Amino acid sequence: MALPNTMKTLLQPSRESTALISTTSPLPRPAHPDDVLVRVHATCPCAGELLWVVNFPDMIPASKVLVPCQDLAGTVVSAPSASGFAEGDRVYCRINAERPGAASEYALARVGELAKIPDGLGWIEAAATPLSALTAWQALFVHGALDAKGLTGDEGARSQNRSKRVLVTGAAGGVGSWLVQLAALAGAGAVIAVCGPDKVEAVRELGSTEVVNYRETSVEEWVNADPAAREADLVVDVVGGKTLTGCWSAVKQGGVLISINTPPDMVKPAGSKKELAKSEFFVVEPLGSNLNEIGELVAAGKVRPTVDSVWEFEEYEKAFERLESGHAKGKIVIKVSGEV
Repeated sequence: MALPNTMKTLLQPSRESTALISTTSPLPRPAHPDDVLVRVHATCPCAGELLWVVNFPDMIPASKVLVPCQDLAGTVVSAPSASGFAEGDRVYCRINAERPGAASEYALARVGELAKIPDGLGWIEAAATPLSALTAWQALFVHGALDAKGLTGDEGARSQNRSKRVLVTGAAGGVGSWLVQLAALAGAGAVIAVCGPDKVEAVRELGSTEVVNYRETSVEEWVNADPAAREADLVVDVVGGKTLTGCWSAVKQGGVLISINTPPDMVKPAGSKKELAKSEFFVVEPLGSNLNEIGELVAAGKVRPTVDSVWEFEEYEKAFERLESGHAKGKIVIKVSGEV
């Protein structure tokens, strides 16, 4: 197919500012042996990503062209011959944050990041999946205390998972909604969802067995009312700050506390003598192999992404405003090119 020489792109022109502009840029050209050129149909912004260059300078190379939105759903234009991908394949992925994102008509992804979109999943929902689903998967099954074999009915794994209480903060958001679904599907004995009052029914529908309305009571207050019954074996925090500090009260002695915002030990309450099997902060790995496993669950109708709203490319400022408002129920999706 004939390709244009230029494309529309969102760009963060200054590392000292979170301002974005809509501009025109040259089409990216594959330069790495594993580069796959993808026509982007839809993408998703990530909360806080415009500050990554300031907050995580070691993660973002000085040479990076600051195109935001690392998630994509699109069509393969060209791929290495032995990659398993071919022109016309419907794919989705999370592009490693050290490289330009997908807020442009064409983007480069690596073979190991990509997975084929499962049947029945449209562009919007596909774009809403990678970051959130991968983060939840790795939090629960790689860094956390649940066995992923429970997802496919392995009785030994499900028996082990049934002995675990799992507490999730930000349970109605992009990552939180996946955490609740996957923990419930894996057979966790209890899934406690922390959310606002307008999201209680939504998280129950996702599979939570208990709900904490943080407008009425903090995690710490809720657990301290009956620690023996309410402490969790695994706590996954996606909020950070005071919420993460409160999670130290929620996790059992010898339990596991996982954060995607801040190392938990940095906000451990003064005087706390609680010792955990693991307290860990991690950054998601953009693995296509994990996405393939998630895709099988999606294709079987067992889990679904949660979409808050969909925006035209030209409405990118409103999309980012909605994201940073903290009120989104699921992912913010931006349409980029082609039929979506």
